[in-house]
Formats: sequence, C-alpha cells, structure tokens
Amino acid sequence: MSPRDGGAGTGGAHPPSAHPQSAGEAYLARGLALRDHWFDAPLDHANPAGPTIRLFAREMYDPALEAEGLPWLLFLQGGPGGRGNRPVGLAGWLREASKSFRVLMLDQRGTGLSTPASRQTLPLVGDAAAQADYLAHFRATDIVADAELIRAALGSGPWSIFGQSYGGFCALTYLSFAPQGLKEALITGGLGPLTGPADQVYQATFGRLAARNAEYFARYPLDRGIVTRIIRHTASALEFLPTGERLTPERVQMLGNYFGGNTRIDALHYLLEDAFVPTPDGDRLSDGFLTQVSAQVSRAANPLYALMHESIYVQGEASDWAAARVLAGQPAFHPDAAEPLLTGEAVYPWYFEQDPALVPLRELAGLLAVRTEGWGPLYDLGQLGHNTVPVAAAVYSEDIYVDRDISLATAAAVRGLQVWETADFHHDGIADDGEGIFARLLSMVREPRA
Repeated sequence: MSPRDGGAGTGGAHPPSAHPQSAGEAYLARGLALRDHWFDAPLDHANPAGPTIRLFAREMYDPALEAEGLPWLLFLQGGPGGRGNRPVGLAGWLREASKSFRVLMLDQRGTGLSTPASRQTLPLVGDAAAQADYLAHFRATDIVADAELIRAALGSGPWSIFGQSYGGFCALTYLSFAPQGLKEALITGGLGPLTGPADQVYQATFGRLAARNAEYFARYPLDRGIVTRIIRHTASALEFLPTGERLTPERVQMLGNYFGGNTRIDALHYLLEDAFVPTPDGDRLSDGFLTQVSAQVSRAANPLYALMHESIYVQGEASDWAAARVLAGQPAFHPDAAEPLLTGEAVYPWYFEQDPALVPLRELAGLLAVRTEGWGPLYDLGQLGHNTVPVAAAVYSEDIYVDRDISLATAAAVRGLQVWETADFHHDGIADDGEGIFARLLSMVREPRA
C-alpha cells in the first residue's frame, strides 16, 4: 500500500482537487486572510516515481495589502512533529510579518493536514521495520525538499524563511542544501548542534534545566514541597488521568516543560495551587489538576515528536536513547531524589509504556533508537562556512531546550550569520513579543552590520 492510498488523508480536510498543486478560496478570520494549499510530493525525493504523500500549507496575509503582491515568507514550525500554527487573527509576529510578506504556514510532512503519521496511520505502511524505513524520510532534509517543491509550484523566486525552534534546525539544513532557494533566513531559538553526538545536547540542557528549577522554586518556595508531595503521592497511590492511564512520578516531572516560557513558568504555579482535594479516603489529586496535567503530558497530538525527537541530532549514528542515558547520571532528576527536579524537553523509553497514544508505537520507537541507516547528513559544514544568504538568529541565554553555548558555536560556523543574544526571553519568546523579535531580526538581515 502506498502512503498516499493508505488513508494518507488530510485529517478531515477536503482538498479541492488531486492535482500536484491546488488551492482553495480565500476566507477571513478576524482581519486575517487565509487560503489553503495542497501539494503532492514524493515520499522519497530521490525516487520521484515512488509513493507520494500530501502536503498542506496555509497562506496568510493582510487583506488590505493583497493588491501589493507581497513576497512569500515560509514559516517552519518547532517540533519535530509540530503542525503549523493556527492563528485566529492578525496578531503577534504574524501581524508584523504581514506588513512585508504573504506568510505560508506549512504542516510539515506527517503533521496536521498533511499525510499523517500516527498510531492510527503508520500500520497502513506495514510492520514496525517498514514503518521505520518510512519515517527515515521525515527529517529536516525531506522537509527542505518539500519546501523547494512548494516554492516551485507557487512560482516563487528565492523566498524568505522564519524558523522557530526545530524550524531553525530546518533553516540550517535549507542553507546547507538549497541555499539557491533562499533570499534571507530568520531563526528564533533554533541553532542546534551541527555535529553529534546527541548526548551533548542533554548534558547541556540538564544543566540549564537545573538552574531553571532553582529559579522557579526561589520564586515560589512553597511549591517545592507541593511538587515533592505530588511525586511521592503518585509513586504509591493510583491516580488516573481523564484518558484512563495512571499518572506516574515521571509524568509529573514532565511539568518542567512549563519552564520553557517567560509566562508559562507562572502558569505552573497556578496549576499546582489546587493540586490536592480532601476526600473520604484522604487527600487525592483534584480532577482539575489531573485534567490540566493530561494536556501537558500526552503526545497524542504530536506522536512524531516522541518518535523522531532524538533523530534530529544524529547523522550516521544511532541515538540509543541518549536522553535516558544522560539522565542516569543526573540523580537530582530521579523521581526518588529527596527533592526531585522537574524535567524538560526529552524523550525516554517509558513514554512508549505509559502514554496510550504511544504504546502501539513502542517497537517502532525501539527500532528508531538503534537505527543508523537513513540518518544521513543534516548539514553541509562547507556550504555553511561559505554561506552568502543573509541570516539573523535570536539566541536566548537561558534557553532550556536549545543551549546557548551550542547555539553560539553553530552561529560561528555559518558565514555571515548575525546573532542577537538576549536574556529577556525564553524558548517561546515569539509568544511573548513576536512583533518586536520578528522586526528586529528582519532589520538585521535587511541592514547587515558593516
């Protein structure tokens, strides 16, 4: 069965045709004009006659500027496995970008309305080994090839790109292998390592995460005892999330993902303040708390994140569950520590034992963790060293997901890349001041330093 035939669908969307490129009618959402686009693409760009998949992208622009024929800006979302943003109006960085561009919001292959890859659809490809071969075509190099196919289908010359987080990794891959397609590149929180091993990422980010834990518990000292109490409680008591699975200490620790933002760190405090409720059987975790935790710890909406996360760091080598191996040497993050620290962005084998959306993918995840075939180069260091495309990147000094020191080393390897380092924002800075950050980076590539 070809991926295109296996319900390679659009998740409920109805493409207007099955031609290689098709577009719907424009519509409005609170001052934002939208137009939906679908494209056919090879699963394997090296084999264009082979199976195909569908790609979805949504055009976004200010209708007041439609007559000006503004150029394209491709937005590359974070992830891996994150679909393009679904804005409900002309606001944030999109409002600033729409002054100069028509924005194209891509659902990267396997996500959103593009041909999906999940526990429901991957069995259509075959057994776990066949699924691993299939997902070997879901890397940054494939996303860049998709982008070039889309650019040609839209009749665009070299276009601008904006990469957030993993989208910045993809931007570096774009600069490596298809720089002729780029006019300029903007990157936020997305300068990952250009070489392996994956272990270096987790060794660095666990250090940043420990500091962020200390910052949080200094701000909310009473929460230290609450977090420890919840972890101890879930180790011995049966508490179940609304989706039916047990809440374990490890999954409680995943709440450290709140630390990745300027304002989300405070949202964690509000989550914790009513964690327990008295019952005839003693204190239990409240339904409100369990419901909110479920939304934070489930990977049902983006299973590719869990499956492909460590592969974004490997080139010609196996990741071999790098985060779990590094975590073993970090006793402060172990659930049985005296005061366990909260964890952040990493994937562990137990994800595929405790998350119902991932349990059917457990064998596949194990194969991907030890795989070396198909994990080819993600970057061309020689090309990056001779880069001529204007590039500007925001590096967040205390980023717990993309380490500052690794980011600066990568920036130094890309000729002409201009860095704006700031401690004012964390990883999701564009959610706090997207307009200001976007405007600053665009001015940097348009008015490069002497």
